[in-house]
Amino acid sequence: MVTTPSMKQPRAILFAVMAITLFVGTLPSPAFAQDREVPYWATLRFDTVNMRKGPSQDYPIDWVYKRKGLPVKVVRLREGWRLVQDPDGTQGWIAASQLSPKLGALVVGEGNVPIREDASNTAALRWHAEPGVVGELMRCRENFCEIDVSGRSGWIAAERLWGVSEM
Repeated sequence: MVTTPSMKQPRAILFAVMAITLFVGTLPSPAFAQDREVPYWATLRFDTVNMRKGPSQDYPIDWVYKRKGLPVKVVRLREGWRLVQDPDGTQGWIAASQLSPKLGALVVGEGNVPIREDASNTAALRWHAEPGVVGELMRCRENFCEIDVSGRSGWIAAERLWGVSEM
């Protein structure tokens, strides 16, 4: 078959469109990263995040969170929106783009809790954290979890954290 210049142009455009589509399809997407089996843990991506009464911007804002890194439990997925539960048990819808797959933990319970050098009640004390402290969840073992709070890390009893799966 003989091809003419006019036949080559549509073919070149088709290949260019296919290449762009493949490239864009491989880019990471915050929403795509959270299309997984529920329930799962996520954290608030920004300093201010709106929780809505339903899965769309047409629904009224029910709550405004002002705590980047706060862990939430994602309990349902719907077209770019996530039904989440916060540490107080409140449920509402947050846009998937407002959530991070990064794991976090919230110190809960009564009184200050020791943060230790290792996953043991007898390990050296690094500092104490009070209820309400939020940190990045690094890893868990032996009923303890390592958290990073503003660049300081240590081990805390898992029972004193919200945002940790049952061990």
